[in-house]
Amino acid sequence: MDLVDRLLAGDRRAAAKLVTAMEDGGLSAREAIAALYPHTGRAHIVGVTGSPGTGKSTLVYELAKEFRGRGKTVGIIAVDPTSPFSGGALLGDRIRMQKLSTDAGIFIRSMASRGQLGGLARATGDAIKVLDAFGRDLIMVETVGAGQSEVEIASAAHTVIVVDAPGLGDDIQAIKAGLFEIADILVVNKADRDGADKTYLTLQMMLEMDEPGGARDWRPPLLKTIALQGEGATVLADAVEEHLAHLRESGHLATRTRRLAEEELRRIVGQELLDRLFGQVNGDRWHSLAGKVAERQLDPYTAADTLVDSFFHGLTAEETGKGCRS
Repeated sequence: MDLVDRLLAGDRRAAAKLVTAMEDGGLSAREAIAALYPHTGRAHIVGVTGSPGTGKSTLVYELAKEFRGRGKTVGIIAVDPTSPFSGGALLGDRIRMQKLSTDAGIFIRSMASRGQLGGLARATGDAIKVLDAFGRDLIMVETVGAGQSEVEIASAAHTVIVVDAPGLGDDIQAIKAGLFEIADILVVNKADRDGADKTYLTLQMMLEMDEPGGARDWRPPLLKTIALQGEGATVLADAVEEHLAHLRESGHLATRTRRLAEEELRRIVGQELLDRLFGQVNGDRWHSLAGKVAERQLDPYTAADTLVDSFFHGLTAEETGKGCRS
């Protein structure tokens, strides 16, 4: 029995090996996704994002316990920051969640972001599919907290939780650069700290300003939690389930699922074209163009157009050649 069959039969070790395969990439990963894909599309994918220091990991830990108490199976993908020196992940999230690892209904995996600025590893989408096919009811993806690029989570999740906390040096630290706009649920964690009420009121005012004439059909709830003490997880889990119910009842779940598929397809096509383009570029030509850009003989956009045009010209010539031979 191969890994895919073992996964579909409920083998945890097969799930772990397949996630590793997704991180490694290559032909075997693509073949596995092709086999798994018909078995996906059932999990509720929840993104948990926000700036470093907001307590996302502890909140995810408490949410996982709460959903397990409700009889749901849970998958957790904690995308860790990649070390700039070793390339390895800082596995603090997995250490914090160690107590959950003995529960057969919870599967936890840390993944290195590998330089991706958006806080998501390139293989995260494929890892989500593995856990979806594995039968997890709920899959939580916790991002690295890389700041302004965190909006990437919106292209991977049905429900996005944005976490803020007082004492970060900025009352709206967690909602910069579009994070406020992508939030389906807003959380002020560490609500027992000084300044929590001020942070809450700031977010509340921004929510009210964001509703001209009640244009939104879903108003993101604003919640307080104290994750270290286990407070607020029940209300937050209720909000997650209410948002999913709203998506289903309004018909927006199908719309959002299609948008997620389009975003993923766009990303894969872009990466595939980029890989193929650079695979065709002669090293000497690359260094020559880069040198001209550095010496201000050529602007970077013109240089890029030159490379892209030559790539597509090469494809056209190849197709023409095939046509002639036939």
